[in-house]
Amino acid sequence: MTAGMPPSSPATRPSAGSEFVWGLRLLGRGFGMYGKYPGLLLLGLIPAVIAFVVLLAAFVVLLVFLDDIGKGIVGWFADGWSNDARSAVRFLIEAAIVIGALWLSVVTYTALTLIIGDPFYEKISEEIERRLGPYDFPELPWYRTLPRNAMDSIRVIGTQLVVLVIPVLLVGLIPFVGQVLAPILGLIIGGWLLTTDLTGIPFNRRGIFLTERRRVLRRNRALALGFGIPVAALSLIPFANIVVIPAAIAGGTLLTRRVHGQPID
Repeated sequence: MTAGMPPSSPATRPSAGSEFVWGLRLLGRGFGMYGKYPGLLLLGLIPAVIAFVVLLAAFVVLLVFLDDIGKGIVGWFADGWSNDARSAVRFLIEAAIVIGALWLSVVTYTALTLIIGDPFYEKISEEIERRLGPYDFPELPWYRTLPRNAMDSIRVIGTQLVVLVIPVLLVGLIPFVGQVLAPILGLIIGGWLLTTDLTGIPFNRRGIFLTERRRVLRRNRALALGFGIPVAALSLIPFANIVVIPAAIAGGTLLTRRVHGQPID
């Protein structure tokens, strides 16, 4: 069996735990690409910085108006409550909004970065595949692949609003335990969505688009989560996601090759 290729027989399929570890290893190899192909991955920093500045500005605006938003929501349904009750509810609402906005910005950051930097990330992914071989995909200029890749990222953003932000907001409203459970839930769901988005370019290159991509990843759920959860966790570190995304694009390309039985060494 070629190194890095997944087993083809269900009887010999590795455990979920080992596949989760493989996801971590693939992300680690993505970071290792900074050492192997520094010029290539450094290209990915340009759109990452642009997207970071845009979302940071939006998050700062939210924080500036957060108190007014919390008071407005509380005044809508708790106008006759005591001051202590109103303050407690407002705190929970504002905490839930911040947690939800944080997770939305983490996953939206990836989608926005991929849209802005599609030519850069197409090049990174393509060069990695060429160097690992074999490479027999059709030659398409970036402006031909951009519409499909951008549309997939926009669809992922829409999914995030439904399956990430809303559940995290609701869980965050649970007193005491909500502030612990919401980040954990955000890591799991956010990690899955990030893997879906970060593998878009190499999957699309194979003519496998979002709906089918999700099916393939569901069949390799532990691998996808092992890759995506640490990406989500690292993206919570200020400024870290600027260097995380190019490495994650490289790792997502390796993950795509692994699930398709192609060599990754």
